[in-house]
Amino acid sequence: MGKNKLAKFDDMAGYPHVFQYPFGVLKEQGFPMQGHWNEQFFKNDHPIVLELGCGKGEYTVGLGRLFPEKNFIGVDIKGARMWSGAKESLESGMTNVAFLRTSIELIAHFFAPGEVSEIWITFPDPQMKKVNKRLTSTRFMKLYREILSGDGLIHLKTDSNFMFTYTCEMAKVNHLPVKVLTDDLYHSGQADEILSIRTYYEQQWLDRGLNIKYIQFVCEEREEWIEPEVEIEYDAYRSFNRSKRSALASGK
Repeated sequence: MGKNKLAKFDDMAGYPHVFQYPFGVLKEQGFPMQGHWNEQFFKNDHPIVLELGCGKGEYTVGLGRLFPEKNFIGVDIKGARMWSGAKESLESGMTNVAFLRTSIELIAHFFAPGEVSEIWITFPDPQMKKVNKRLTSTRFMKLYREILSGDGLIHLKTDSNFMFTYTCEMAKVNHLPVKVLTDDLYHSGQADEILSIRTYYEQQWLDRGLNIKYIQFVCEEREEWIEPEVEIEYDAYRSFNRSKRSALASGK
């Protein structure tokens, strides 16, 4: 691990709004604020919104500024990335923003049933060959249902046509109510102040001329979740590794 990453980890260890729970500790002791985030941390009864795979936390911080009447928690396993949003929100004195470093597969250990009102998934890896790792797969829908309120919303914002198409098909086959749907967000007239928050990677895709897709749907309870049986063309540009994609985005 590089010195820069270690410095960020050390810095965040002193942040009162960053929670880092290794699996061993979680397994032994559990998470004491499960079901009590509003009461013990935010000190209010406002709705809780998660950003899963928050990366640098641009959406977590951006939404926190736009909606002081809601509480936002960025979740990611990569602590060095999270540091940016954690530092910005701390220095800005934001009291409705927190960060949680953990694997998304463990999310139900940190929140009680019905404790979360919305989930944002911004520019996730589409996991084209591994459906069980895809953040909008039925496996994850079951996890989200454990913590979401009855009318809990899922927001997906993505550059990936594969991820977007898969998610649309998943919502369709499971008869989930779709509230908003567009395969070209910034030319649809629907890119309001919320949706116009741009992450670091989103700007790279925009620089390459890729359309941004967005779907918002209600993650209703289902006795049985059905995986869509549909063939979807892979995203050709995903064959590049991240550093090469970055170079292409900047024209270098």
